[in-house]
Amino acid sequence: MRMDLNADLGEGCGDDAAMLEVVTSASVASGGHVGNRATMHAACDAARRGRVRIGAHPSYEDRINFGRLPMDVAPDEVGRLVIRQLRALAAEAVRVGAHISFVKPHGALYHAASDGDTAEAIVKAVAGFAPGLPVLGLPGSEFLRRASDAGLRPVAEGFADRAYNPDGGLVAREVAGSVLTEVEEVVAQAVLMATEGRVRAIDGSYVTVSVDSICLHGDTPGAVELARKVRASLESAGVEVAAFA
Repeated sequence: MRMDLNADLGEGCGDDAAMLEVVTSASVASGGHVGNRATMHAACDAARRGRVRIGAHPSYEDRINFGRLPMDVAPDEVGRLVIRQLRALAAEAVRVGAHISFVKPHGALYHAASDGDTAEAIVKAVAGFAPGLPVLGLPGSEFLRRASDAGLRPVAEGFADRAYNPDGGLVAREVAGSVLTEVEEVVAQAVLMATEGRVRAIDGSYVTVSVDSICLHGDTPGAVELARKVRASLESAGVEVAAFA
């Protein structure tokens, strides 16, 4: 068994240096919900030195709400904002002698990709930027289906620190209990996901979530310690922790 661990970094709300000692892939905020040339440059350089794969983390351009609230943005504009952010991060990656290895939409844009038009806009932008580039999304999502059809590499992603609905989607952040912070619960969910391809949903049922990468949010309380325990527990369960890209 093999599993990638990814974290959302460059957001100014966690210990990126410590997290980079644990994860194998880093989704770097690309200037939409947060970030600028300096933060992108620093995150890319730290990831390169830590031999961690660098991913673009494009989002709605909504800094007030950290890119986590739905927005009414036309598909054409979604494509343009994704391209702007990919180019911005790529420029900083090149400056430190690295490159973008994958793309993962952030927050509300990640969930908006369940809509076919939005998914298509993101996919076209990524494919135009770098044909064949891996993209992260929920297992079985419209986004990953469109990505595969366009020749991009679809990478199914699970979340160690988020609660799941019975349909396999994530519980909305405004719902109590949507973010998991108890060490035992986060570790158990990650191990079950990696070894059995399923998670326990918020109603107690089990949902199939066959994934290649597990996310640990950098802004979750105690994120670094959670990440360390997740990685140690995965390796104890016989899972090789390694980047997919």
